[in-house]
Amino acid sequence: MVKITLLTYGIQDNLVPFFVFFSTISSYNFIRLYRINAIQDWFYEFNKNNKKGIVGLTLTSVLLFVYLGFLLNIYALVALIPFGIFTLFYVVPFPIQKKNPIALRSFAFLKLFLIAISWAGVTVLIPLLNYNIEIQLHEVFIFIQRFLFVLVITLPFDIRDVNYDSENLKTLPQVFGVQQTKRIGLLFVMLFLGIELFKNSISSNQFRIHLIVGLLSLFFLFRANQNQHKYYSAFFVESIPIVWLGIFIWLN
Repeated sequence: MVKITLLTYGIQDNLVPFFVFFSTISSYNFIRLYRINAIQDWFYEFNKNNKKGIVGLTLTSVLLFVYLGFLLNIYALVALIPFGIFTLFYVVPFPIQKKNPIALRSFAFLKLFLIAISWAGVTVLIPLLNYNIEIQLHEVFIFIQRFLFVLVITLPFDIRDVNYDSENLKTLPQVFGVQQTKRIGLLFVMLFLGIELFKNSISSNQFRIHLIVGLLSLFFLFRANQNQHKYYSAFFVESIPIVWLGIFIWLN
């Protein structure tokens, strides 16, 4: 999604995409290793059997993203700070209460929006700031669209985990039920598409791309259930941003 942002502005450089790629591997694997006893059975077995490989990949990724981080400009690095804090305390207990520290993901209703705002920030704000692009209303619209998109593609994961997540999380499927959550996702997609009409320059090509991505996201959302195949969300839903990039390149 970082690459989509850069190509939208005609920037071909790959510094930020590689930085985000390696930092994502590092943070995802950190979360997996930290919560290895709290994840689903099949994923637990995979992590347990491949722990050395995951640790090696994580350390390599950390070294690479730290090196690439020195090449970013100061504005992008400063903007990264809150998202880095979100990632750290997403699973690591936050010392609000000395006797009972809790992680950010444990706050009711926060998990979904924390993921969405972090991804929107990292894939929109960071690349724009790194290449000194001024954040105006048009860029705010892109940020909100990315936020809504991540909300939608996160819902199949929440539906999958509805029987595993703590009731304290208050995810949308836990609070509203699976079917109502899908309707909420439809609303998110409608807003995602509607914002396109308010941008500075309305491109039929860009609207077509967003329409395809929105419909594809809805397709996977409405087919999601609690008993979905283990790769349904972890592979197919996760691949939607890659499909988005492919469609963007193809139609442009």
